[in-house]
Amino acid sequence: MKSILITGGSRGIGRATALRVAREGWAAMINYLVDEEAALQTAMMVHDLGGRAATVQGDVSVEADVIAMFDAAQAKLGRIDGVVVNAGIVAPPSSLADMSADRLKRIFDVNVYGAYLCAREPARRLGKDRGGIGGSVVFVSSAAARLGSPFEYVDYAGSKAALDTLAIGLAKELGAQGVRVNSVRPGLIETEIQASGGQPDRAQHLGRETPMGRPGQPDEVAEAIFWLLSDASSYATGSLLDVAGGR
Repeated sequence: MKSILITGGSRGIGRATALRVAREGWAAMINYLVDEEAALQTAMMVHDLGGRAATVQGDVSVEADVIAMFDAAQAKLGRIDGVVVNAGIVAPPSSLADMSADRLKRIFDVNVYGAYLCAREPARRLGKDRGGIGGSVVFVSSAAARLGSPFEYVDYAGSKAALDTLAIGLAKELGAQGVRVNSVRPGLIETEIQASGGQPDRAQHLGRETPMGRPGQPDEVAEAIFWLLSDASSYATGSLLDVAGGR
């Protein structure tokens, strides 16, 4: 049985991942920022599926919160075998020329700085050279990293491209220490992040234009994340795995 820490685990792809690992009897530490009720609901769903779960509040862009989150995971679950760096935000559509400095700072604080903080902890704790037993780190990036999202989210796209670069570099740093690092790049997935960007129907509308003719579901992304967390992907590291319906 593995124990997995999932940032932004209370809904969307994070929740779907928690439920996927629960079906294997694994344990999930579900991080959330403000919606405690959703996190507790996810934990109950994990229990119902035969897994173990705990919740921890924390802002991934705050170093002290990230350290406390990992400490709590180790204390409550006994150990950490894998980390899913999933927490991220998007803002309403805009061209770069019209983006405020506050918007840009918030996007990069959460999506880049926060991801680096959440990657640094498993680098410190899981590596065999530091007394760890190895493990797997999976970044939830986006197809936007290679598409650029012009006139909508070039800031978000750039922040996700940073995760792909981090996955490649960190995989090389940690490969000899038994820690695999990979990135999953979802496409148009029906989650609440679309609404948070002011376009609740975006995935459904644009999904029809993909080669597969539909948007994706969180469960479909969770399957890819689960594979990268599992021993079935034992020779995969530094990989960028698209789950984007051919987009």
